[in-house]
Parts: sequence; C-alpha cells; structure tokens
Amino acid sequence: MLFKRIIIGLLFLSLSNPTFAYKQETHKRIVLDAIAYMKAHPETTAYNKLKAVALAAGITVEELAQRLGQGAYDVDDFADTFICGAVTGDCVNAPLWGIAESIVNYTSYWHFQNHTQGVDVHGNDIGGYNYDKLTVWGDVDNMAATWLRGDHLDDGRGGQKGWFGEDSEYESYQITESNYRIDSYSNYSMYKDFETIPFQPLDNLAQYWYSKFWNQPNIQSLGFVMHATDLLQPHHTWTTSALNHSGWEGWVKDYYESERLNDFEKVTTALESFTVLDPSSSDIRPILTEGGAFSYANGGAVLHSTSHADRLVVAREVVPHAIAMVVHILNHAMTRF
Repeated sequence: MLFKRIIIGLLFLSLSNPTFAYKQETHKRIVLDAIAYMKAHPETTAYNKLKAVALAAGITVEELAQRLGQGAYDVDDFADTFICGAVTGDCVNAPLWGIAESIVNYTSYWHFQNHTQGVDVHGNDIGGYNYDKLTVWGDVDNMAATWLRGDHLDDGRGGQKGWFGEDSEYESYQITESNYRIDSYSNYSMYKDFETIPFQPLDNLAQYWYSKFWNQPNIQSLGFVMHATDLLQPHHTWTTSALNHSGWEGWVKDYYESERLNDFEKVTTALESFTVLDPSSSDIRPILTEGGAFSYANGGAVLHSTSHADRLVVAREVVPHAIAMVVHILNHAMTRF
C-alpha cells in the first residue's frame, strides 16, 4: 500500500501542478478590477458608499481594495480540511504531490458547484465535488481518488480511525463542514471514504462568510466571499481537477493584461445579465448560482482545447462576468451600512 502511494505521488509530480482554483493572483486582481470599475462608474454602483466605508475605517479605497483582494487570495491557503489515511490514520491538509510547485490544500475540494448534477445528498439544489458523481474527469481526479481511497475526513479525537491508529489535526467535519452545511443535512458516514465524499458546494462557503460579514461587518470576511469567482472558472462548474484545469488558470493569469480580459465595456454588459440581489435579504447564493450557470453554459471548450483562440473566446466572457459578480456583491454589501 505504501509503495503504491509513493508511485502515485511520483506520477503527480510529473503532471502540471493541479491547482484547484483560479490562480490566487487572479482572484485578487478580479476584486481590484471590480472596485476600479465601481470607481469609474459611481453613478451606477455603490462606489460612494464603499468610499465612505473606507474613510470611516481610516483607509483609502485603494487600501480597502487590496485588503478585500487579499481575502479572496487567502481562501486557497485555509488549513481547515484534513483527510486521514485509511491505513495509517495520519491526517494531513495537503497531498504529497503538492510540492510540485505550490501547496494545494484539501480545502480546495469545497470550491466547486457541480452543474452537471442536480440535488445532492445534502439537499443542496446543486452539489459540490464528489468523485463518485463526476460526469467529466481526468488523470488528477482518478489519481487523487486512488491515492485517497478509503481515507476519511478528520472528525477529531475519538472519531474515525485508520488501521494503525488514530490521529486528528483539526475537526474538519465538526467545524469546516458544519460551517458550510447551510440549509442542508449531513452525517459523518458521508465522509468516511474520499472517493464518495459529497463536499459542500462553493456557494455555501461564500454564504457562510457573507453571513459572518452581514452579522458583524468585517473586511476580511467580505474578502473571503470574493473567492466565489471560482464559479466563473468552467472547471469548477463542470467539476474536475483535470482536463487542462491548471493550464487554463495559468493561461488566464499570463494573458490577463495583454488580452484585456478585464474590459470594462464587457463588464457593463455582464452586469446586466445578473439578477440584482434583494437588499432585504442576506442570501447571495442566487447570484453565485447564476455565475456558475454562466461558466457552465459558456466555458466548456477550455476543458478540451488548449488553443489560444478558444481560451480567449471563453476568457473574454467569464472574466468580465466574474468582475461583474463581485460588483453586484459589493453593491449589496454596502446596503449593510
């Protein structure tokens, strides 16, 4: 078993880095561009309220933008999800192959919304990552499921054990999964075998942090919400860790400036495609699902094509929509003040 895992780990090192989200720099840049757009369009956005909030906090709008962007960036670094070996019982928050380029944390498995499936076992209208329910997948998905076969989500001391003992680094089921179990149901039996684990969807993660912000306004919590722009990354709504996932994200980062993926005219058009959030409700999941539906309907080509032309067609749609979604969320957030 140990030899098998070492071989799989080496295979992972030979692949391109399987980063599971838009590059962190891209997440931050989308937020910065959303606020820049608001500044350029104060008459149609809540920019003046945003500026007032910044000044009340004793910082500039630019500093506020940096802090919100950093929050969106930081979500990929959360050390809140540990998976424990079926044999060893050891619990870790990142795979061995993560050393290829950068650490990829298991927290990334909460960053999907599977539009190829309907209601999940939790009762969510659209579920998250679940290897057993994937309709598109590839080498990274398959090898992760092989590497982690039978492994369980850390549920604390006295919980699930491996063959050779027990370990716990973080009560991932009692804390992380519980936080994201919004308007849904779970029991621990769902989390005993990685290859059938039904991870909660990304919109629940974002809603958790937005509710924290709504109850007690905080720049960092609001920044964490902005990681939901992963819903405009087609791999996150078709749901696969493979099929050019990392290559596409690297391409977006590399060509963001030169191809003007943040074209404000396209952002204006994208804003009109979203339903404005109800100012009397703190639930932002409807607009997040709309964003996910857009990338699912318009971005599938990048799962199977690596041509610059194909990627450019998709990027010129999904990136402006990601910026627009952030603008809508910030407009709504400003109603809290």
